[in-house]
Amino acid sequence: MEEFLPTLLQFQHEDSEIIVADNASTDDSVGYVRQHFPSVKIIQLEKNFGFAGGYNEAIKQITSEYVVLINQDVAVTENWLPPMLKMMEEDETIGALQPRIRAHLQRTHFEYAGAAGGWIDRFGYTFCRGRIFDAVEEDTNQYNTPAEIFWASGACMLTRKKIYESLGGLDEDFFAHMEEIDLCWRMKNAGYKIMYCPDSVVYHLGGGSLPQGNPFKTYLNYRNNMIMLVKNLPKHQVTKIVFSRALLDGISAIRSLLRGYPQDISSIWKAHGDFRKGLSKWKSKRKGNEKDFFSLSGVYNGSIVKEFFLKRGNKFPDLFC
Repeated sequence: MEEFLPTLLQFQHEDSEIIVADNASTDDSVGYVRQHFPSVKIIQLEKNFGFAGGYNEAIKQITSEYVVLINQDVAVTENWLPPMLKMMEEDETIGALQPRIRAHLQRTHFEYAGAAGGWIDRFGYTFCRGRIFDAVEEDTNQYNTPAEIFWASGACMLTRKKIYESLGGLDEDFFAHMEEIDLCWRMKNAGYKIMYCPDSVVYHLGGGSLPQGNPFKTYLNYRNNMIMLVKNLPKHQVTKIVFSRALLDGISAIRSLLRGYPQDISSIWKAHGDFRKGLSKWKSKRKGNEKDFFSLSGVYNGSIVKEFFLKRGNKFPDLFC
């Protein structure tokens, strides 16, 4: 917060309020904010609800029409908010949108968690325009026009409070990771669009909550992705896609072992075990949607794994050549 909160204050929109939601932190975060940023409102939660639950609890106490979910490791820039608000106000069918997200430590390049908007492949693997797996593109203005996407990054996502709450907000069972993709998918199933706004630019450090390679992060990513598939895929597609995904995750575990990351195997194994244990619960969260998965914008009707590892396509445009 010491590094990134000042940019929010410096470029604060005249009709906005900055709120820090404190998830029962045990350090001096609250005291620090009160001392150094007295204009910032603090919502203190009685326990750590996780990334998803923390947002849900905080948003209950907010009355504004629009809410920006923004990580503590995001630096905003001048005029970052007005272009996003303008897009929202001009199209009531937009449920959520994200800005152009560049890397804080390599500012010429897109950032891993969002880049120029999220997509998903036929097996549920997520990627971005500007980032496929760990291959991140330089921003050479190749994504300079607004576009409909599949998911907006939770690092910085503008949404309508009414829609957010009507759909139940972020799924607290996810705790963290993939929860914003699940929410965006529910929005799409409900008939709303998810958009990318290129005229708004922010810089994301990444790994501010859980660093890349953290075993718990690996566990959450694999478990939550499977939960998301069961919750949101139509009935006639869910069994085949979930089964295929489970096989691919097994191959991913073997690959992790060969690359010298044996800890990933236990994380993936535990993720799938806990997913299976809670299967009846995940199924109960289905909303009866039967909208064809491949008809949704932002779905790549192919395998991103095959394109990246076998065909060596490491840029988003390569997928359509």
